[in-house]
Amino acid sequence: MLIRLTLFCVCFQLIRCQGYNIAGFFEENDNEANAKAFEVAIATANTNRKEEYALSMFNVIIPSQNPFVAMNTTCTLTKQSIIGVFGPSSLSNIHAVQAVCDAKEIPHILTKWMNGPPKLGTALNFYPNPSLLTRAYIDFIQEWKWKTFTCLYEDDESLLRLSGLILFAKENSIVATVEQLDRENSGNFRDALKKIRKTNQKFLIIDCSNDNLIEVLVQCQQVGLMTQDYHYFLTNLDAHTKDLSPFQWSQANITGIRLVNPDSAYVQEISQTIFEPEDELEDPSVTTSRLEIETALTYDAVHMFSDILSKMEEYHPPYGASLDCYQPDSWELGYSVVNLLKTSSHRGLTGPIEFDNQGSRSAFNLQMYEIRESGITTVASWNSSEGLNITKKHSEAEDLGKDSMRNKTFTVLITLTDPYGMNKEASEQLVGNDRYEGFSIDLIEELAKLEGFNYTFVVQADGKNGNKENGRWTGMIGEVVEGRADMAITDLTITSDRAEAVDFTSPFMNLGVSILFQKPSKAPPNFFSFAQPFALDTWIALAVAFLIVSLSFFLLGRICPDEWTNPYPCVEEPEYLINQFSLANAVWFATGAMLQQGSEIAPIAIPTRLVSGVWWFFVLIMVSSYTANLASFLVSESHVELFTDVKSLLEKADKHNIRYGAKAKGATLDFFEKSTGNELHQEIARHMREHPEDMPGDNKVGVQMAEEMKYAFFMESTTIEYTIQRHCSLTIVGDRLDEKGYGIALKKDSPYRTRLSLAILKLQTSGEIEKIRKKWWEERKGGGQCTGAENDPTATPLDLENVEGIFYVTIFGTILGIVLVIFEFIVNIFRICRKLHISFREGLKREIIFFFKFNSNVKPVLDNRSEEEEEKSEPRSESNRSKSKSEKSKSVRSHAESEVRPYGFVISSPSLDRLTE
Repeated sequence: MLIRLTLFCVCFQLIRCQGYNIAGFFEENDNEANAKAFEVAIATANTNRKEEYALSMFNVIIPSQNPFVAMNTTCTLTKQSIIGVFGPSSLSNIHAVQAVCDAKEIPHILTKWMNGPPKLGTALNFYPNPSLLTRAYIDFIQEWKWKTFTCLYEDDESLLRLSGLILFAKENSIVATVEQLDRENSGNFRDALKKIRKTNQKFLIIDCSNDNLIEVLVQCQQVGLMTQDYHYFLTNLDAHTKDLSPFQWSQANITGIRLVNPDSAYVQEISQTIFEPEDELEDPSVTTSRLEIETALTYDAVHMFSDILSKMEEYHPPYGASLDCYQPDSWELGYSVVNLLKTSSHRGLTGPIEFDNQGSRSAFNLQMYEIRESGITTVASWNSSEGLNITKKHSEAEDLGKDSMRNKTFTVLITLTDPYGMNKEASEQLVGNDRYEGFSIDLIEELAKLEGFNYTFVVQADGKNGNKENGRWTGMIGEVVEGRADMAITDLTITSDRAEAVDFTSPFMNLGVSILFQKPSKAPPNFFSFAQPFALDTWIALAVAFLIVSLSFFLLGRICPDEWTNPYPCVEEPEYLINQFSLANAVWFATGAMLQQGSEIAPIAIPTRLVSGVWWFFVLIMVSSYTANLASFLVSESHVELFTDVKSLLEKADKHNIRYGAKAKGATLDFFEKSTGNELHQEIARHMREHPEDMPGDNKVGVQMAEEMKYAFFMESTTIEYTIQRHCSLTIVGDRLDEKGYGIALKKDSPYRTRLSLAILKLQTSGEIEKIRKKWWEERKGGGQCTGAENDPTATPLDLENVEGIFYVTIFGTILGIVLVIFEFIVNIFRICRKLHISFREGLKREIIFFFKFNSNVKPVLDNRSEEEEEKSEPRSESNRSKSKSEKSKSVRSHAESEVRPYGFVISSPSLDRLTE
């Protein structure tokens, strides 16, 4: 299926050299107005932007529910330096695009209802938070004082939208029933509606798609459910965009909610631009009524994204980078843009826009309307922060300058936690802010320089960051909530619970839960370490090559005529020829060449010399490769890793007796407890509950346990990085298990949050925060003492363990040679004894007697020695002795001649003269 890609930009050079590229994903079955709103939003945003900061658009049409195409298309676009991705709409495509955006750290903007907040990463959803929508439903139900109702849902997604309301009813003794409109997806809703009529239920909540809403209401009318006794609550935020006039006179009480206010002049103006009415005199309300929530959210998302870019341009223009999905690189400013979006506010077509720490929209206004005979009438409003029937007009004059911090003095709460806040060591007594030092101290000082405010540090007495106990906040969060401190800074993790009580700036440090464990121990050297430069298949191939070459020398030597030589150079026509390449000599020649020692055998013929040259060249390359690789293998050290991640830790904990835990009553333990969707995390949480002895009350105790035993300590990655700079026996294992950040806590609805977030962003882009971090992590208070210890360029002397294998090979080879000598010695004695008809003991005795005569290197033949002894015992005549020698000479010559073949077919044999001497 083809993918349509439309590129819209001011000029072609903007894509390559300047400006920002953003991509919009739209599916084939999407409302065409969504793509149009995307184009209009970019066009209107560019009217207020400089040419070098203009927005360029990639408008992509992809098939629905096709994650493979979605992922490949996203990977193609990342090479075009995109800095933001908007859409798509189907769930499977969203997950595919999100995977790429998270890996490349590119902001991913969504405008669709999704169950729960976005997963931690780069995603932000402009659609109202599902839990807040549920709260609005509950407020409406409570206002009407319904004691019973029936939920009519269309599919699984709509049932999920109503699940919170159903749970509330159960907890508050409200009778709630649930009925699916059309199980067979046939378009017939009457069967379900007839069941409702039989139950005499008068209060109905309908959650269905906008395409089916009118048909559902029509069939309600057909079965007699559209009377003054029935009350309907429509949860679809786009219900008002449909023609509801047929039900104005039905006398039924039909109530709905909407996010877009069609009476707003701003909404009417943008609606006319998006839908382009054919008649200029057409009533603006006609086009406004067609503006659905996803279309409006797309427009708002582009404009808020553009505003964030404008703020960043004051410090560092966030130009994109060409990224390859198959490379590990990512956009360095991606999380900065996401964090700034999360901590900023915007007002658009859908009203006020703010996000919580998880990237879910937390601020919005809803209008509640009723369908009366006069038409759609607004009867109430709902605000995410103030609830039902509370409206407050936004006054720009009030906001003007209210976030200025210049010349104001703030109380800043800190804790004495290394390295965020510490008492300064000095020879003289210090007072005021000079008493403290650390990362938090330096960061506040830099922020004060940028914003021009004054500050006074106050230490949190109990050192606790803050938890909610018995409905009240303790620690630093409690101090900020109660107004006793203006801001709090330490290793204060931004969580959803804390974000409900206080406001957080954008994170000044990103982190996650990791594992602290002992460094892997060195593996003992391999006994056959000298063989490691070649793999097993290489050694086998080398042995096969040696055997083949040895056999080749033997066969070529016999076939080649030039290798048959005259044993008597002085005789022109010898009776026989000899050949030096016997099988033993051929093997020995190949062995000498392979060991680069040579031998006395030298090839004579051209073929054998050619084979010899090729073999020598082969040996040269192999020996050089072996020698070069051997050096690195002998000096390298391998390590034994007991585990590499959480999964392998759980699998090998019992096998290697590894204990693991986290700080008791800490944020890390709370993370595992709340990770209900992850079986591994739940297993870890269960283990921690069952083993309180593995849960230290302080991080320092956990670090000590990790040093002294096989103990894996779960803690935040920034603290681990600080620890391993000072404890060289420890290291961090595996990747982060989650993504979160440290932020500065401010009082709820603080006017200074955005300004402080922008200041933090400026310090991040300038590298100042990284400079402060390096100062306190790697330079001060013992930091840096473990850096580079394992990467010492000095060569390490080789221990005997590294080369003991070759010693044992030499020893075993020598012992094998001795065994073979003894075997050959004994066999030779047996042969001579049988020939001379003497006992083995007698023959062994004579050989041993001669063996100890070290003053002579001349050894008489054993049978000659026997004749000499016989002569001494029985003197014989000279003629008999001569006769005996003559007969023996004839016998030897006769035996030798029997081994000699005619000229040209002679087997290698010694000369006759030598045999008869």
